[in-house]
Amino acid sequence: MIVIIIGVSGVGKTTVGAVLAERLGWVFHDADDFHPEANIQKIKNGIPLTDADRLPWLAALRELVRAADTGMVLACSALKQSYRDFLRDGRPDVAFVFLKGNHALIEKRLEGRIGHFAGPGILESQLRDLEEPEDGLVIDASRDPESIAQEIISALGLKPSGA
Repeated sequence: MIVIIIGVSGVGKTTVGAVLAERLGWVFHDADDFHPEANIQKIKNGIPLTDADRLPWLAALRELVRAADTGMVLACSALKQSYRDFLRDGRPDVAFVFLKGNHALIEKRLEGRIGHFAGPGILESQLRDLEEPEDGLVIDASRDPESIAQEIISALGLKPSGA
């Protein structure tokens, strides 16, 4: 199975994804690591990415998903349904988990970030682009990462490493 943790910047995708992957003994990837430099510079400057900006990034991520045998967690904004469909690429073993948080929580997290290229300036455009998934697990992002990971494991019927 491939679990893709989705949501806007600052909602906790990377933190939760890393905890989940560790608990499952699976490979973890952060989609931010696949952005071309031009995208990173736009995001740093609070300039919203367009679909054209995102396409090479999404294509690289789709190849990652295609190449995965099983047991992978990917943290990726995947804000629109079309992006999620593109990433899934027809694979029935891909599950989306939407971390949903309120504006104040996410803004506070973004303001407290150190060393990440996405800051509070990108939040409004991401919220505008966000299409909440109809086919994914929705989880409250205000909870601690361990609790969220456990909820994902239980809801998707996954088996923790060593269990």
